[in-house]
Amino acid sequence: MTEQERQPRHSVRLTDPRALRAYAHPTRMALVGLLRRDGPFTATRAAELTGESVASCSYHLRILAKYGLVEQAPGGKGREKPWQATARYTEWADDSDDLAVAQATDALNVAVAEQHMVRLRKAMELRHTLPKEWRQAEQLGDTLLHLTAAELAELGERFAELVRPYEERDTDPARRPEGTLPVAVLRFAFVDRDLPDDRDDGGE
Repeated sequence: MTEQERQPRHSVRLTDPRALRAYAHPTRMALVGLLRRDGPFTATRAAELTGESVASCSYHLRILAKYGLVEQAPGGKGREKPWQATARYTEWADDSDDLAVAQATDALNVAVAEQHMVRLRKAMELRHTLPKEWRQAEQLGDTLLHLTAAELAELGERFAELVRPYEERDTDPARRPEGTLPVAVLRFAFVDRDLPDDRDDGGE
């Protein structure tokens, strides 16, 4: 397989707290997402897509390359040399006994949640432009469940199994039925600290 034909690996895993904190920058997360969807492209094109300056995009791309999230693609010279993502997904540990890693992970998780909310807000603001069938199909709601940690983990696994058959369409357009649109499916399941535990009432 030639360099041009090389496909990005499935995922890159971040374990260094410096890498976790570097990726938490909103512009860098945006650049990685754009490269995965529309890359390869140059810093000049990155600036057009993000609204940042070419110099800023070049800087952020070099930081991302330092931690293995992007790399230079074949062709071009200097700032006109294209960049490509190294993997389809970014992974990091859910938990760590290393305090520096745990704190960096928490900061990254907050940054990712904030990015999701920006995208969700934009989608809701533009929702009126969608055809009626898509407005009716979209979903926005919440459900409060009382679960054990094991049940919560099982729920995540079952949800992953539910969406897995559709994931191959991301990299193989030929598998997409007519009429498909890109749909962001966000998954949040967390212990709600704003609600009291009903069992903690002083009773036996």
